[in-house]
Amino acid sequence: MDHAAVLALFDRDMREGAQPDGPDARVERVGDVVRQVSSARGWNGVVWSDLTEATADAVIAEQIAHFSGLGREFEWKLYGHDRPLDLGVRLRAAGFTAEPEETLMIAEVAALDLDAGPPEGIRLLPVTDEAGVDLVADVHEKAFGTDGSRMRHQLLARLTDEPDTVVAVVALAGEEPVSAARMELVPGTRFAGLWGGGTLEGWRGRGLYRALVAHRARAAQERGYRYLQVDASSQSRPILERLGFAPLTTTTPYTRPDVTSAATRSVASA
Repeated sequence: MDHAAVLALFDRDMREGAQPDGPDARVERVGDVVRQVSSARGWNGVVWSDLTEATADAVIAEQIAHFSGLGREFEWKLYGHDRPLDLGVRLRAAGFTAEPEETLMIAEVAALDLDAGPPEGIRLLPVTDEAGVDLVADVHEKAFGTDGSRMRHQLLARLTDEPDTVVAVVALAGEEPVSAARMELVPGTRFAGLWGGGTLEGWRGRGLYRALVAHRARAAQERGYRYLQVDASSQSRPILERLGFAPLTTTTPYTRPDVTSAATRSVASA
């Protein structure tokens, strides 16, 4: 795989040419920025930018003003090769908080071993309805210790309105959901994104993560997608490398709260 060429293709198709991630979202291209605007329960943020040292601060201020005017908290998804080189420093100076860095990893579907199945006693359940979404959210909350309400809303909306753009699966031990994951398909591109691979602590190290990657890779192959993309944590990166994924760059979410709403609540409660 030509890493530089694939990264350039990813930037063009998945960032500069981004598509909305749900039926209640829209993508806006304004000057040197591509951003997604969604409801308060969806994802709001900047997915691509082409900035210089001379323009960066003004553009950052414009995005803050735009999302604050909508009453939205938002994220600036910064990649390791974005310019200017000190963009992260500028974002922190503007009130953003950096979340843990992840690694953008890519694999060619045809090069992966897709024979990995679930361990003995585990069955994989395709998610197609609200009951299945609730199982995914339950695993998400227990595995990551975070609120799964936003993910629940987004996944259910896609399954309802755009079912051809998402694949979700739950691993069950008997009737207990112990692992879950989803894949987002981007029509018109060669990329499918793997998201939310989470396994309950007592079930880790048994091959569930590998089985869910293989399950989604087979689904991507059946639909004609060439590449799988993952924002990998430090825990999942070694597993993905053993499966055949290659690191291309880093990605860091810079988040900024809706300070306008916070100020309004503060005044109201005074």
